[in-house]
Amino acid sequence: MEKQHQHHRGSWGSSLGFLMAAIGSAVGLGNLWGFPFKMGANGGFAFLLVYIVLTVAVGFAMLMAEMAIGRKTGRSAVGAFRQLDSRHPEVGYMGVISGTIVVSYYCVLGGLCLRYCLGFFTEMFGGMGFLGHGEEFFQTFTASPWSMVLCTAAFAVITGSILMGGVSGGIEKFSTVAMPALFVMLIALVVYISRQPGAEQGYAFMFTPDWDYLKENFFSVVSTAAGQMFFSLSLAMGIMVAYGSYLKKDENIPRDALLICGADTIIALLAGCLVIPAAFAFVGEDAYMSGVKLLFVTMHQVFFNIGGRFGCFLGFIFFLTVSIAAITSSVSLLEVSVSFGVDRRIDKHKAPRRKTIIAVCTILVFLLAVPVALDALGGAADATPLGLLQQLFPALALKGWNESFINAYSFISEGFLMPLGALLMSLYIGYKYKTTLITNECGIRRGRVLDLCYRFIVPVAMLVVLYGQLRDFLG
Repeated sequence: MEKQHQHHRGSWGSSLGFLMAAIGSAVGLGNLWGFPFKMGANGGFAFLLVYIVLTVAVGFAMLMAEMAIGRKTGRSAVGAFRQLDSRHPEVGYMGVISGTIVVSYYCVLGGLCLRYCLGFFTEMFGGMGFLGHGEEFFQTFTASPWSMVLCTAAFAVITGSILMGGVSGGIEKFSTVAMPALFVMLIALVVYISRQPGAEQGYAFMFTPDWDYLKENFFSVVSTAAGQMFFSLSLAMGIMVAYGSYLKKDENIPRDALLICGADTIIALLAGCLVIPAAFAFVGEDAYMSGVKLLFVTMHQVFFNIGGRFGCFLGFIFFLTVSIAAITSSVSLLEVSVSFGVDRRIDKHKAPRRKTIIAVCTILVFLLAVPVALDALGGAADATPLGLLQQLFPALALKGWNESFINAYSFISEGFLMPLGALLMSLYIGYKYKTTLITNECGIRRGRVLDLCYRFIVPVAMLVVLYGQLRDFLG
């Protein structure tokens, strides 16, 4: 029965294919956009050290655990935790809900990346004056409901189309081509920017350790770094459980987890060495250094100031790189709900009908994304959660969660479900299932370090993250 189940679900064609898909899942907008400004705004090099320590002490162990649970059970997130204990599938449900919420606003941001990519491409051949509009273009375009919804739909269709090819023929095939291309384009852009006057100010902004800031804002820095790490490594969203369920038994999980953590961190640093120095070199002190405007206004202005067709070409390459990163992540996020639907049909002794499930999941995600697109990423005050709720509750105050739908969705997923799910999973592994569940599947010896990690380090870190996220969103 298990062999038949696995046959219906599919598997990775090669170890390299899995690694490219897993790294592609980890490398997304969180790396190319989120990491640079969070590092710069939270103590520079001090933040980086905290991030690396958390990746080694927490991220690696959790990544290894999720892949091991997936491969051991051969199930998606919900089915995996239900098989471990039928009374506690809630961690799996948290992952599916989180992944679905995140991919919905990924479709909006990814759609915008595609529009900017197209804009720079057409500008190279004497297009519509896209390059010179800067912030005006961003505000005008995001305020156009039909334009935003159309780009969101295009991105959702691309994501669903890749999944239609299956695990090896779709996800793996795309990732094996896309990730090397992304890496080469990113390196080329970093080399060019590094040679520009003023870039050194960006490096100083990123890599000068601000120990006083770390001391004064320790919990905030740790919470931000841990939240970034979990989001970046695709943890607590059911992705690595689903991807692990397609792994062959001879795959070396500890090695793969180490490579994924390393590649993810390296690409995040490369993104930082591109975005922040470029902003300093070509825009200066007036540049937006955080939020979506860092990506869509500041970087737009960077390529406008470079000028000419070469500036358009670099802009096209940059937004193509970001689009690829967004697609590889959105594919993995959507696969969480798709694999959940496939498993449910197989467990009920029905044919999987994978393509139908993909179509339904894509449509549901698109519908969930529409409010994010319609409130202009917080720019249309009447369409934000605050604007809509104030019609019923006039005294409602502006908070982090109600400023925009993307913030509201982030609050539910990153702010609550992801850290809570990671906390529960670590406690289950550390105290209920014992670490032998992981060590036996990974083929390693049980040690005190892993016991300490799952029983104390990860739970404490997740409590800090949960507190920090709730404070930021509700404060």
